[in-house]
Amino acid sequence: MTTKLLRLESTPDLVEQVYRALLDAISDGSLAPGQRITQEELAEQLAVSRQPVMQALRLLKKDGFVQDAPGRGLQVSLLEGSHIAQIYEVRGALDTLAARLAAQRKVQLDAGIFHQGRSAVSCGDIKAMIEADLAFHGALYRASGNPLIEQSAALHWHHIRRAMGRALQVASLRESVWDEHKAIADAVAAGLADRAERLMRQHCGKASAYLASVLKTAQADVSGASSVRNNSVVR
Repeated sequence: MTTKLLRLESTPDLVEQVYRALLDAISDGSLAPGQRITQEELAEQLAVSRQPVMQALRLLKKDGFVQDAPGRGLQVSLLEGSHIAQIYEVRGALDTLAARLAAQRKVQLDAGIFHQGRSAVSCGDIKAMIEADLAFHGALYRASGNPLIEQSAALHWHHIRRAMGRALQVASLRESVWDEHKAIADAVAAGLADRAERLMRQHCGKASAYLASVLKTAQADVSGASSVRNNSVVR
């Protein structure tokens, strides 16, 4: 018996490219939280047809990056501080485990990762900073020798990536991140498992607290602007 399959409407590769481009824009703030988006505008800016944009938006909605807008249409999902805090609780547990296991193996991470990170900071390129941060943590996961750590972390990294993009718009955090990364890597290479685990726990805790503060301030700004608009209505 011949199996009949439905024809694909567009190439998966193009849909993935659109998905990645939109996720990058959401992560670096080019598409801001709460911003309304339309298939037509996105397709025009990306120079593609509406079909791959529609499919990419479906994936983004499923993953929680876009949501239904009031009335009709779609908007970029708001960043919820409580949700990010919960993600960081899971991430912290995975990262501290990875740091301890990697230190037990005395793995020396590639120095190029740190050059990549500091170069991104010096250029002020938020997308490059995010990619460098992902490279560091990914290398640490692999250094742990336990592939389940990286697989588990991958479920949450897209949302962390977005939160990082919001936080890294504030310059004061950028350089200290790589000082902390280097200290963790040095402890791992020296086989100091307790120190590596402690530094990673502090690193994740600091990042979580900082992001919560940034998101709380951003939410207050949005609420304040809404209040001003409401009070300015002519009676």
